[in-house]
Amino acid sequence: MKKVLVLGSGLVARPIIRYLLNKKFQVTVASNTPDRALEMIDGDPLGESVNWDASEESSLDPMIESHDITVSLLPFGFHVGVATLCLKHKKSMVTTSYVKPEMKALDGAAREAGVILLNELGLDPGIDHMSTMRIINHIHDREGAVLEFYSFCGALPAPEAADNPFKYKFTWSPKGVVMAGNNDGVYLRHGEIIEIQTRDLFKNPILVDCPQAGVLEVYPNRDSLAYKDLYGIPETRTLYRGTFRNRGWCEILDYMKQLNLFSYDPIDMTGMTYADLISRQLAVSSRQSSPPHHGTTAPPHHTTTAPWHHALKWLGLYDNTPINRGVASPFDVVSDLMIRKMTLKENERDMIVIQHTFLAGYSDGRKEVIKSRIVDFGNPGKDTAVARTVALPAAIGTEMILMGEIPATGVHIPVIPEIYTPILNQLETLGIKMVEEYGLPLSENIS
Repeated sequence: MKKVLVLGSGLVARPIIRYLLNKKFQVTVASNTPDRALEMIDGDPLGESVNWDASEESSLDPMIESHDITVSLLPFGFHVGVATLCLKHKKSMVTTSYVKPEMKALDGAAREAGVILLNELGLDPGIDHMSTMRIINHIHDREGAVLEFYSFCGALPAPEAADNPFKYKFTWSPKGVVMAGNNDGVYLRHGEIIEIQTRDLFKNPILVDCPQAGVLEVYPNRDSLAYKDLYGIPETRTLYRGTFRNRGWCEILDYMKQLNLFSYDPIDMTGMTYADLISRQLAVSSRQSSPPHHGTTAPPHHTTTAPWHHALKWLGLYDNTPINRGVASPFDVVSDLMIRKMTLKENERDMIVIQHTFLAGYSDGRKEVIKSRIVDFGNPGKDTAVARTVALPAAIGTEMILMGEIPATGVHIPVIPEIYTPILNQLETLGIKMVEEYGLPLSENIS
């Protein structure tokens, strides 16, 4: 019987564990929350929970050796260490995380060992790659060219649960969501490379009307330019990868960024209240080269109808409540407040939305817009949409490797047909399906 080692029992682990157990694989879950892992195993005799911490490399080595494959759901900083041990024992590995240069550097060793280190096999990255490549190969197979490509993805509360001023709730790594707002953005549009500094990340969002989700706004997602080569579309003059949020998010986050509320720089907050922190940040902002983008440097008690005002008041940032910290960063204080008030409740649904929009051109002069879209909702009390759509691609990929259905070796992401085609097909049987529309008029392109 094939044996799978799953490292971690966090928010997305349950669907992987249940899928592999249902497929009659033996599954060992090693984590520092063994009781939670036992709940996920749910009494299945093929499942085992082991109390293990990610810092314990000495005990990880024999676990990897005694299993046929390892699925790492650890924070991305641990993946290379896990992969190195997998290569030592000539075992394959699956992750849902982005490939870092240190992981890519293991490609030759993985090929020599005859194993695959399959990464970015989740939602974003993951399903976005696979559904993108299916359309791109469709266009290229018809001797067409990808003239423009927009790829937007977001994890959101379902519309009925978007009931706070941010219209957002956390369904995955909360600190990671806030940290992503400190990234820069780079994309290609109409032949021009656009570089967005972090201070401007939330300015000028694109608006997109998405069925079932309503009108959403989009801001740039890191560096889009790398995907020109990765997706094999050197011909495109537009390549924009973005993040979906409900309307209002970008204005609120932009104002908060102008106040440096997501700064990592430490401040002595001894004796400070939340209102004191806001007053301090307003004073610092007013001394800088430009005031907050969306309004005024008015003090916290100023009456306004601006979305950012309601959001900060709702968070409690205008309150005379003690922060009860010593030296800390605004990022830690504000993100902790957001997490406390903006986590999805157990009885609420979440939602994931992916939409790809292509402008394709052909040798006969014909052009068409192609859209590929999924809107998926969570099931309260069972799995969130985020957990399902991140976990199940990795679970299917793990099954395929165990069954010898992926011949590739080395370090990979799911952009080749022998990986993405069967995974997308299997996801459809589980109710996760990209709806594709061809032959749309040019008016359906992103404006």
